[in-house]
Amino acid sequence: MDKTEFWDLVGRARADVAARAVPAVGGGSAPGSGSGGRAGGERGGAGQPDTRAVADRVAELLAERPAEHISAAQQVLWDLMAESYRAPLWAAAYTVNGGCSDDAFDYFRAWLIGQGREVFERVVADPDALAGLDAVREAAGSWAELECERVLGVAWDAHHAATGEQLPATWSVSYAPLDPDWSFDFDDEREIARRLPALAALFFKDETDEADGTAEGDATGRTDDRDGTGAAPEEDGGAR
Repeated sequence: MDKTEFWDLVGRARADVAARAVPAVGGGSAPGSGSGGRAGGERGGAGQPDTRAVADRVAELLAERPAEHISAAQQVLWDLMAESYRAPLWAAAYTVNGGCSDDAFDYFRAWLIGQGREVFERVVADPDALAGLDAVREAAGSWAELECERVLGVAWDAHHAATGEQLPATWSVSYAPLDPDWSFDFDDEREIARRLPALAALFFKDETDEADGTAEGDATGRTDDRDGTGAAPEEDGGAR
């Protein structure tokens, strides 16, 4: 299985989930979307399939393939994770989710893969394009975090379903060093606004504190809920 075949599988899964989705009655959550802010972040946005349901469907479709195809899909998945391991996207994820640790960035990129090829490639090339996604615009008005760890396990689940055995550890991933030009404090709203203006317009307030001229918060009214100091992630550039 190559990258094109993998993306075709994701596209088919998204279409299948969308086709069988039942509109929520009385404003309830779509099936499989869960409850609470973090689970809500698995949704694809208004009119889009739930990302966890998409992951489940990808695993089902993969389980119909030969075992060697499933192993190849695992490698493609982590090739995409390496392709999207970029500092500008990390800064964007930090802005959208109100913080973003190493693991959280993995889960954010997994969610992004679940949105399909066109969205993934557009956002990796221009992270500020996230501001145009319905799910991101919805997150700007809620506590939802956009992440879906479930996507990372599709090949494992498919292989176990197809063979009854664990997926062999034949895949590998190596991340390139992060762009040092983005090695700044991701809590710096002024710098984020300069580099990611569309996202800043969604998540940061326009008004500033009259006393010291610093930003007071973001458009969601969230208090600072970020992990750690907000410093840019350290480069590791090694296999993970």
